Amino acid sequence: MAKRYGLVIDLERCTGCQACTVACKVENGIEVGSGIRVETVGGDHRDTPAGEYPKLSMHFRPIACMHCAEPPCRDACPAEAIYQRSDGLVLIDERKCNGCQECIEACPYQALVYDAEKAIVRKCSLCLERIDQGFEPFCAVCCGDKAIFFGNLADPDSQVSRMGAQRRAYVLRPELATVPAIHYCPPMSPRRD
Repeated sequence: MAKRYGLVIDLERCTGCQACTVACKVENGIEVGSGIRVETVGGDHRDTPAGEYPKLSMHFRPIACMHCAEPPCRDACPAEAIYQRSDGLVLIDERKCNGCQECIEACPYQALVYDAEKAIVRKCSLCLERIDQGFEPFCAVCCGDKAIFFGNLADPDSQVSRMGAQRRAYVLRPELATVPAIHYCPPMSPRRD
């Protein structure tokens, strides 16, 4: 694959402001949380603060479709509505989606949602139309914390690849071998003074 589009998200910078979720709603005309959502996580990736009072730490983690190289949602879709482009984007053909929700059950990242009004499943497309026009996904553009970076993960010289290597970025649930295209730079260790 000559290109593999993805995101590197710097959890040190993310303040949980939700600008990415609002940007996604505005750009794609979907409900908040249908494309990207922000989770609150503690220091050990739980939803409770880490540390002891008064030195507590809590971080935020944007979650969207991981655009996996081996997407379980695609394999689970009986209507063959989910497909993968050569640049790695995992997309839903809404004309084929029958709303069965098998893909929702198969996704280990809880990144797909059912749209009851249209009786279809929705998920992040990484702003496909913007990418095809040479622009970044709107979540990256609108991130006031400058925590979301978009680029070609297949290019070792790209900003996202270099940043991921330097900051020892990780992916969620690596044991599942889905090979996500969203990587996270861990927050720096809290100061102990």
